[in-house]
Amino acid sequence: MSVAGDTVRQHDDHAAGILWMLATVFCFISLDTLMKELLETYSLLQVTWARFFFATIVAIVAAGSNLPTIVRSKAPTMQLSRSLLLALTTGVFNAGVRLVPLATATTIMFLSPILVTVLSIPLLKEHVGPRRWIGVLIGFLGALIVVRPWEGHAGLFLSGAGLLLVAALLNANYQIFTRKVRLYDEPLTSLFYTAVVGAVVTTLFLPWHWQWPTAFDWLLMVGAGLLGGVGHLFLIQAFRRAPASVVAPFSYVSLIWAALFGWLIFSEWPDAGTWLGAALIIGSGLYIYHRERQHSPRN
Repeated sequence: MSVAGDTVRQHDDHAAGILWMLATVFCFISLDTLMKELLETYSLLQVTWARFFFATIVAIVAAGSNLPTIVRSKAPTMQLSRSLLLALTTGVFNAGVRLVPLATATTIMFLSPILVTVLSIPLLKEHVGPRRWIGVLIGFLGALIVVRPWEGHAGLFLSGAGLLLVAALLNANYQIFTRKVRLYDEPLTSLFYTAVVGAVVTTLFLPWHWQWPTAFDWLLMVGAGLLGGVGHLFLIQAFRRAPASVVAPFSYVSLIWAALFGWLIFSEWPDAGTWLGAALIIGSGLYIYHRERQHSPRN
């Protein structure tokens, strides 16, 4: 549900970059699956806390002896804002994913890159041409087909879809801040701040929402945090080994894993409307990315 941002590449290795991105996608969907499973027993705040607390351990280990350097940000206010946005995104996503199928939640979150295009106008002062606006409208049409409010779905589904739309919007703002902060800090600094801020904020409220986990559920909570932290490390490697234009489209493979895990673990399978909406959202996202690449001086 997040993007680490571009990093300096020593040399391009497209195959390696794609493999790192595929590993990233697997980690993040596995994380979402574990959180959805844990949310059947534990509070929203406790599950979100576990994701950030154990991801903090990953960030500290990854920093190693460079930790004193990593923690010094050149844009601390921006890092704090970005980290709070990710914490909010994760919490709202968790609230939504426990009410709708995993593949549906994943599909709705695909709106984030499309919303970034819209938000880049007021926040980044970027120009968006008519072709990209058409892509945005097609993406929103896909979202309507996925949610289908005209069919009178159960209230739980609609409220879950609404939460996920909010999560997609929050995630888009998080990605905007990621674009800005990468000009000042290294990716490991951003990884450290997102993990630590999320852990601190959720820990403040944890005593009122704590339920002692079983031994197995402890493993699931630790696994969720490790998958979140390692997934971000893999994402950093993907952008280091190959251009974003090569690896970013492979993030859509997450829908395949989401459908598979949803079927195997939760007995969920996307219906035809979800697949159609996903096709429109993914197609529009790829088109917008292609147009942005054409207008980017770095591509």
